[in-house]
Amino acid sequence: MSPRDRRRISFTLVNASPLLSLSFLADDLVRLEPQLSAAVSSGDEFLDQVTTHLIAAGGKRLRPSLALASATSGTRPAGMDDISGAVAVELVHLASLYHDDVIDEATMRRNTQTVNARFGNLVAIVAGDFLLARSAAIAAALGTEIAGLLAKTLGRLCQGQVTEVRSAFSLARTDEDYFTSIAGKTAALMSTSCRIGALTGGLARLEVEALTTFGRCFGMVFQLRDDILDLIGTEEELGKLAGQDLAEGIYTLPVLLALRDPEAGPELAPLLGQPLGPPERDKARAIVAASGAIDSTLSIGRRYVQQAVEAATAVPATELSRALADLAGSLLADLPLARR
Repeated sequence: MSPRDRRRISFTLVNASPLLSLSFLADDLVRLEPQLSAAVSSGDEFLDQVTTHLIAAGGKRLRPSLALASATSGTRPAGMDDISGAVAVELVHLASLYHDDVIDEATMRRNTQTVNARFGNLVAIVAGDFLLARSAAIAAALGTEIAGLLAKTLGRLCQGQVTEVRSAFSLARTDEDYFTSIAGKTAALMSTSCRIGALTGGLARLEVEALTTFGRCFGMVFQLRDDILDLIGTEEELGKLAGQDLAEGIYTLPVLLALRDPEAGPELAPLLGQPLGPPERDKARAIVAASGAIDSTLSIGRRYVQQAVEAATAVPATELSRALADLAGSLLADLPLARR
């Protein structure tokens, strides 16, 4: 990849450098990788190929990074329980990607072919279920509190997804419905990642709660960012089809705000309420991008950033507190329109 290409995709990737500045975390993430692969190893050559497909493709490992940072504060190497907790949350995330790609009929993920495109929908669904089963087994070994927490989180992920699917193609979708959906499908696992790390790290309850709150607010900003990028990014930059949600009737906050815009709304509404082909999808994306909806979404995202920073300041470990605050602040700061 050329330097120019790297610059083009840089704003689509979460800048994890604030966390990686913590002592030991980079080494802990290196130790995480073989544990991820081992956790999904079944001894069946075909199944192992399927379950390690996205692991081999790499990824940000953002959720295990949050878990490990919360557990250690960067003051010590992660213990095996810390690593196991991080593996458990990443397996849930990977399973959700397997299932989401089937629902979206996606063909590309992380600049590689999706599991469903390569192996078929049935295999992708069953493999996702297998990852969830492995995650549950790991969580059970870590104790009843973590096992119960992960089970509750899985329920919230499903509820968030159902809320989203239920409102597909609905121009009457409300902001409240949108926020309920992303709180379940995205923020819940971010919050749980921080909480599991805090629990395996044996932190005091007040610190556990502060980290849990940080993860929830961070997750909300993360999804708002992702929904903005889906509308202003390109397929090359995103590593997946741009405007996929819009084409499939998932109307995110920027779209909902654009629909209420007196100038953009009348032009946008006739395009929506139905599946969109590439020309109509691109036209709808351009309408939303040209409206004030992106900037309004950024303003709402900044409120969640502030809440995340406030939660981070309640964490006693100074280096971790600063790293979390910087991480939250970076989510929107590097978006092109955020600098206007």
